[in-house]
Amino acid sequence: MTDPKKSTSMPAQVADIMDCGFATWATDEVDEALRARFDAVRIPVTGVRNVRVWGLQVDDERELPGRERTSIPDDEIWEINLEARNGSHYEVDSRMLKAAD
Repeated sequence: MTDPKKSTSMPAQVADIMDCGFATWATDEVDEALRARFDAVRIPVTGVRNVRVWGLQVDDERELPGRERTSIPDDEIWEINLEARNGSHYEVDSRMLKAAD
């Protein structure tokens, strides 16, 4: 099995969460119903996944008049797999989390 830290350029924040093994919410703006499913202080991390969302390029002037070439860049998302109090697993965008103390 390959080491995920070596196979891709993992952001430091994600590496910290992975090394710690526990996460907590980065801000209070996370939906309260979602927060209620997890431990308030230390949420167990069961995995990390890198997802690449492919961008889009449109070259057809008929579709977008005046814009012969329109591009939407690729996006790279890091998902953290969290374990809820009832044992369920949820994939959460890493930007919503930070390593637990």
